[in-house]
Amino acid sequence: MSNTDFVLAIEDLTVSFDGFKAVDNLTLYVDKNELRVVIGPNGAGKTTLLDLICGKTKSTSGSIKFKNKELTSLAEHEIVRAGVGRKFQTPSIYENLTVYQNLEISYPIGRSVWGSLFFKRTDEVVDRVNNVAEQILLQDMLSMEAALLSHGQKQWLEIGMLLMQEPELLMLDEPVAGMSAKERDQTADLLNRICMNRSVIVIEHDMEFVKKIAHKVTVLHQGKILAEGSMDKVQENEKVIEVYLGH
Repeated sequence: MSNTDFVLAIEDLTVSFDGFKAVDNLTLYVDKNELRVVIGPNGAGKTTLLDLICGKTKSTSGSIKFKNKELTSLAEHEIVRAGVGRKFQTPSIYENLTVYQNLEISYPIGRSVWGSLFFKRTDEVVDRVNNVAEQILLQDMLSMEAALLSHGQKQWLEIGMLLMQEPELLMLDEPVAGMSAKERDQTADLLNRICMNRSVIVIEHDMEFVKKIAHKVTVLHQGKILAEGSMDKVQENEKVIEVYLGH
C-alpha cells in the first residue's frame, strides 16, 4: 500500500479463531482528528478490532497502518510507544493513589526502570498533569484518593492517564457504560474536546450518546462492515435496521 494521509489505514484485515472469522477482510480508514464510532450487535467483532489495532490479538492476514507504520508486526508496548492508546471496559486505575499521582505515574518517562528511578517532578510533568486534569473535569479533585471518585469520574481518570502519553489515536471501549445521564453528557463534551488534536475510535451501544459525538459511524456485522457514514444516514440504512431489529 502506498503512503496515505489517513492516521489509521486498515486493509483486508482478517482474524480467524478456529476457522471462525471474527474480523473478515475488513478495510477501514480514519482521518486525522476524526471521532469514529463503531457500532454493531454483540459478536460483530468490535472489541476484536480494537484488540487487533493495539496488538493484543494478532491478525491472520491484512494490514494495519498507523501514520504509515505497519502495526501488525509490532508488540503491544511498541504500538503504545508509536502513539496508540487504548482504554478497556474495566477501569485500571490505582485506587489507593490520588488523582494527581495516577496521572503523574502515567507520564511516559516513568515507564522504563531508569525513568522511574530518576523520575523528578519537573515543571513539564506538573503542567501536563494540570492540563489533563482540566480536560477530564477533575482539576478540583487532584488530591482526592481515586477510590472515592464516582464511576464516571474513574472512567475519566483512566482517559486522562492515556492522555498523559499524548497518543495520536485513542481507542475507547464502551466509555459511558454504567454512567449517569449527566456524566454521559459530560463525557460527550470531553470526547468532543479531546478529538480536536487526535483521532478517537469509540465502541458504543448507547445511540443517543453516539449521536452527540460521532463524526462518522461504522456498523460492523459478523466481522464485516455493513454500513458507514453519518449517524442519520446509517440509521436509515435498511440492512442496519434489519440487523438491529433482528436481534
